Amino acid sequence: YSPSRQRVEAFYLLSFLRYLVVALCLGACAMAGKYSREVNEPKPSGSDGQTVEFRIAKLNQVWEKAKRMQLSPVRLTELHSDLKIQEKDEMQWKKMKVEGLDENGEKEAQLRRNFNVILAKYGMDGKRDTRPLESNYLKDHDTKEADAFDDPRLDKLWNKAKSSGKFSSEELLSLKREFQHHKDKIHEYNILMDTVSRTEEIHKNVISPLEGDTKEHVLHQKHTELKQKMRDLNQGFERLRKLSHEGFTEDSEFREPRVIELWEAAKRANLSDDELDSIKEELHHFETKVEKHSHYQEQLELSHQKLQHVEALGDKEHIKRNKEKYNTLAEKTREMSYKMKKHMQDLSNKISQQGLAHNEL
Repeated sequence: YSPSRQRVEAFYLLSFLRYLVVALCLGACAMAGKYSREVNEPKPSGSDGQTVEFRIAKLNQVWEKAKRMQLSPVRLTELHSDLKIQEKDEMQWKKMKVEGLDENGEKEAQLRRNFNVILAKYGMDGKRDTRPLESNYLKDHDTKEADAFDDPRLDKLWNKAKSSGKFSSEELLSLKREFQHHKDKIHEYNILMDTVSRTEEIHKNVISPLEGDTKEHVLHQKHTELKQKMRDLNQGFERLRKLSHEGFTEDSEFREPRVIELWEAAKRANLSDDELDSIKEELHHFETKVEKHSHYQEQLELSHQKLQHVEALGDKEHIKRNKEKYNTLAEKTREMSYKMKKHMQDLSNKISQQGLAHNEL
């Protein structure tokens, strides 16, 4: 080799080594960031290295129990997102407590109530769940119509609307989703009412006057929430009644029941025109998210059916491929469900706070 060629090769070698050192440093920094984040993530537990799903023990217990139950894939993803919301709220409350906030225990009582609602909603409160194991949500096309909504008023209204001839098949599906949503709201109301009744029974047996005052405050808060939910139910039923008689109008702003409910709440909240326009725009984005989530739920249900079919055939390689696809889809659906519910929670709080601010002025 000539000296000049050796110098060129040495230069390239040195450059490569510098590049390697920089790359390794960047990689180490990235991994450090990743692992520092993982410090706060759930740790594996048990000898089998099974990953813990949540950072709060009681939520993990509920999740493990749910996986042993005969919940449909969609119900399981819905439970997961509800538990993630509960986890987020409880972690925020722990920070509040450290900062000396929530002295009267109002937030703590609300979290306990929300947790009890989750248990009751998915049939894990020790009582017989009257809801069917499989969600009706994905079976609009083949649900038997008799007593479809377990409520005489809803059934009568639905049968009347169905036979009126005012609705196209697509509009009937939209209307049915609204009826199903209202049925779910009635179920939630009954759960909350049951929770209040049990709290009142405990309240009767309280001896300490100070503890009694605290529980009196909690009970008052629950009764207020019950009244609000009953108002929402009455307004929702009145809207269904009007819709069933008059049909969908051309200028209907939204299609999804949850979005319509938020829009109706916004219109009642005494907001300015600019605030209403802002909420409306945000709700259109939210509705797209809801529809996308619904699509993923349908795909998850179909994927589960396909997996069951493949498992029955017994081809191990085929089973493995379908299981991987199903697990990926289930993870994506859980993630979307959480984001959608978090967005809905934020929108609901925003509408309430803006309405409250206007009423105080």
